[in-house]
Amino acid sequence: MNKISIIIPIFNEVNAVEPLLAHLDNTISKTISYEIIIVDGGSTDGSQKKVKQHPNVLLIVSKKGRAKQLNAGAKVATANILYFLHCDSFPPKYFDLHILEEVRRENKAGCFRMKFDYAHPVLLVSQWFTRINHISCRGGDQSLFVTKELFTEIGGYNEKFIIYEDNEIIKKLYDKKHFIVIPKYIITSARKYRKNGVWRLQYHFTVIHLKRRLGHSAESMLQYYKKKIK
Repeated sequence: MNKISIIIPIFNEVNAVEPLLAHLDNTISKTISYEIIIVDGGSTDGSQKKVKQHPNVLLIVSKKGRAKQLNAGAKVATANILYFLHCDSFPPKYFDLHILEEVRRENKAGCFRMKFDYAHPVLLVSQWFTRINHISCRGGDQSLFVTKELFTEIGGYNEKFIIYEDNEIIKKLYDKKHFIVIPKYIITSARKYRKNGVWRLQYHFTVIHLKRRLGHSAESMLQYYKKKIK
């Protein structure tokens, strides 16, 4: 039987987790089995208390680090389809059915197209490219579905990466030639762009991508991120 495990990593997201859970309740079809797993990395702002107000949501705690948290969520997941979602990204209506349809077509991994909640020219251009099924157009804000079988086969998320973990696993999935982009839109918050400045943050993300292509280590990329991005 098909079932979807929605896995959401959080760290000090007391103001974001409630709107997301409400959105999921309003957009999931409820026609197939599902579970929601929140993986907290040690929040100190009351996030865990907020999640515990939702008895139908499983809360687990793991070491901080999105890759570690996502792997921890996948480990306890009981579904044959895993859906990894950022806390500030809101999937489209009946996202679960769209995902299931692709899995039935033997597309074992993929994401949605993406739009930001902020109409800045740079972001409008950036989000347009998410419709293209090419690895250079991918990122974690587009969310990620993958069959548990394939996730296990590729070894899950690489926990060496504190940042860039999404891009690393997506590369593995593209190598397997199972990746599809669903022509529906997930809406993602531009809060980090607003905080850092759109042009500035886009530049630093470009540098990080370039560093990876040039063979820089996960630690080198992390140090750059910590130094340049708030």
